[in-house]
Amino acid sequence: MRIWVDADACPVAIKEILFRAAERTRTTVTLVANQYITTPPSAYVSSVQVPRGFDVADNEIVRRVAKGDLVITADIPLADEVIGKGCLALSPRGELFTADNIKARLNMRDFLETMRSSGIQTGGPAALSANDRQNFANQLDRWLVTKQRGLP
Repeated sequence: MRIWVDADACPVAIKEILFRAAERTRTTVTLVANQYITTPPSAYVSSVQVPRGFDVADNEIVRRVAKGDLVITADIPLADEVIGKGCLALSPRGELFTADNIKARLNMRDFLETMRSSGIQTGGPAALSANDRQNFANQLDRWLVTKQRGLP
């Protein structure tokens, strides 16, 4: 079981939660980004730097994931792709993406993109809150406990 992080846009607070969880549970966490990412000295945390370009980091994650892995991303199309490979995806705000909910999230994303491209201002996401961090940590802990018990 591995955790893959779409690290280019992942908030520092979420990375810190992941670094602590990796040490505590001895779970491998790999950050993938198109820029250099600093990681703490750890046998469980590493980073992969990919060339700059549209979806290069996403494609690298999709190429490397294995069934049962967890991907940390706010990118709905990336979440959809890894779910298709038997993984789960978790947003930095703590929303767990699964085969049961990803298509609805993808449809909503596409709808909002259509609105933005037609000139309608939809606004950006709110700043990451303490509640978001707590939701993320809770979902991460649930996944880690499930995997440590050998459950699907």
